[in-house]
Amino acid sequence: MASNGSATGNGAASRQKLEKVVIRFAGDSGDGMQLTGDRFTSEAALFGNDLATQPNYPAEIRAPQGTLPGVSSFQIQIADYDILTAGDRPDVLVAMNPAALKANVADLPHGGLIIANSDEFTKRNLAKVGYEANPLETDELSDYVVQAVAMTTLTLGAVEPIGATKKDGQRAKNMFALGLLSWMYGRELEASEVFIREKFARKPEVAEANVLALKAGWNYGETTEAFAVTYEVAPAKLKSGEYRQISGNTALAYGLVAAGQLADTQVVLGTYPITPASDILHELSKYKHFNVLTFQAEDEIAGIGAALGASYGGALGITSTSGPGIALKSEAIGLGVIMELPLVVVDVQRGGPSTGLPTKTEQSDLLQVLYGRNGESPVAVLAPATPSDCFDIAVEAARIALTYRTPVILLSDGAIANGSEPWRIPDIASYEPIDHTFAKPDEPFEPYARDPETLARQFAVPGTKGLEHRIGGLEKANGSGNISYEPANHDLMVRLRQAKVDGITVPDIEVDDPSGEAELLLLGWGSSYGPIGEACRRARRKGIKVAHAHIRYLNPFPANLGEVLKRYPKVVLPEMNLGQLALLLRAKYLVDVQSVTKIEGMAFLADEVEGIIDAALDGTLAEKETDKAKFARLAAAAIDTGVGVKA
Repeated sequence: MASNGSATGNGAASRQKLEKVVIRFAGDSGDGMQLTGDRFTSEAALFGNDLATQPNYPAEIRAPQGTLPGVSSFQIQIADYDILTAGDRPDVLVAMNPAALKANVADLPHGGLIIANSDEFTKRNLAKVGYEANPLETDELSDYVVQAVAMTTLTLGAVEPIGATKKDGQRAKNMFALGLLSWMYGRELEASEVFIREKFARKPEVAEANVLALKAGWNYGETTEAFAVTYEVAPAKLKSGEYRQISGNTALAYGLVAAGQLADTQVVLGTYPITPASDILHELSKYKHFNVLTFQAEDEIAGIGAALGASYGGALGITSTSGPGIALKSEAIGLGVIMELPLVVVDVQRGGPSTGLPTKTEQSDLLQVLYGRNGESPVAVLAPATPSDCFDIAVEAARIALTYRTPVILLSDGAIANGSEPWRIPDIASYEPIDHTFAKPDEPFEPYARDPETLARQFAVPGTKGLEHRIGGLEKANGSGNISYEPANHDLMVRLRQAKVDGITVPDIEVDDPSGEAELLLLGWGSSYGPIGEACRRARRKGIKVAHAHIRYLNPFPANLGEVLKRYPKVVLPEMNLGQLALLLRAKYLVDVQSVTKIEGMAFLADEVEGIIDAALDGTLAEKETDKAKFARLAAAAIDTGVGVKA
């Protein structure tokens, strides 16, 4: 492409260099927005940009076409430096229909660019979402730069020479949008063309239609006079190494495969598909050649039963689910605790309660995974910070499960699971092997003889001659494995199981405090890492001294966490629940952790956390509404929207 400031192929567009840009593709759930966003992400990754993505799916499998509940979107931020989030607000909104425009336009900043498929702005589609007039033809969008492009018509024209059906042509309009955006940001089409031809290898006519649409979008940008500027976002200067784009669920699956190799044991996934965890099953099913067995059970209870059975048989048992599945698996997790079996339970959190918000994110399962079982039932709990961190946290979860003979719950969430970023592929040889040893027939064996450091009991594979023993959900006598109802023995066994989890070795928490003089500590866990980290960066650029710490080990906590919390006069914890982690920290460390909560099905934005920092420092964060005042405010808001409220 031409150098900065020179003319491009259309004779008018000049090149403008950008440090970053945020693009959101939005359309009907059948418009292929996730595929379009994923392909643009791949182009950015190949180009060498740092990137972060955040899809947003409708909950309905297929909502009525052209309606607000059916809008699907995909947001990506690309930059020439390291970034932490997919961006707060899109600089560019690609709207494939009126519903996509209406659902997303409020997020666009003043002066943002809207590229709209004008063919879909029909009277009928406008009426579906409450537009009385076409906003592309009125001054309703005067705060933005609007480019109305007849994408459907142009796509149908592009595929007409090969005799493609109207249906196939209309379905390819998302590739037209991808081609246009690729032209705008200087991305080559070769990789996307190869992807399309491989994806539709069994339907060459569909592949050809999509390739023609992709090229038509590029050529439209190249030849039209409508776009005055193209943009260049240079490659980012990242640490040397080999990178690939990866989502949280994929990274987690890779981590489990790697853990099996490090432990030289079979990995068995017993699971039941549930949003947003299903991709873990899909990904792991590809790796039979790495001694991975996947079993799709008939329900959640059968899934964890299979995983427990695999662990009992000497494998690494895994089960994956979301909040509703954790509720169903709770008794079996307790069985894993009392049998002291290695088990990894992956909980990709979503909005609740009950079915709740299946495709939205939340962090509301923390108390459930810690305490949502009968009896004293301690388990280790870990949470990844980013999509790529899911690899290491999965390896660590497996290491703890196998070393300490205990269930481990890995708390991911929808924002991490579906988001993606560049992942520096690690050298697996740099990872310590995981010790997964079994009792041998020629050695002394007692089912509950314990390792003095880990308190893990001896483990024997069932059926090993000479190592027969009883195990199950009834309490056992310490040292012998015989069933025991003695009060003192039960007290001892409960405390032993608790001490085993309490004694798990975890690294100290690290604090990002460049000045060493901050009085405010921003604390986070899970997917809040990116927004908090970005907000702290912005605050420091303004001269504000703020510290940031992120908790990846939620049970047991890092040994130095209490000292860190007491070091700062103000500690603020944003989380996507009603303050669950804050409750635990206040109780354990007697520190006034100020809780800031958000339960909207969407992750925190960096600018929201910036406001939290400002409020914490000027003292307004502590101004809490009374219960009656809060109810009055919520009731007033409900009345304004026409929702009935009982006084």
